[in-house]
Amino acid sequence: MRGIFFYESVIMASALEQYINHTVSIITADGRNFIGTLKGFDQTINVILDESHERVFSTTTGIEQIVLGLHIIRGDNIAVIGQIDETIDSRLDFANIRGEPLGPVVH
Repeated sequence: MRGIFFYESVIMASALEQYINHTVSIITADGRNFIGTLKGFDQTINVILDESHERVFSTTTGIEQIVLGLHIIRGDNIAVIGQIDETIDSRLDFANIRGEPLGPVVH
């Protein structure tokens, strides 16, 4: 089993290299959404985000953005990592966007 985990980590690390110094969105296993500049990661996919914030979704008040600054997220808590299109993201009016908060990942 360790060999499979190592292989998956190598593939993930290779894919994450292209996101270094770019804005990414990370959704965690507990349903939280973090946005920031990916500064680095290690072999267990612990990640370092700079200039980060958490987006908290609500069906009544829009999306709240909580400033975090430099932030570390444990790799075993990451469900999805994707690059943000900053041009589109900057045009969004988060105060008027409503949405259900994500639930935790269920295995």
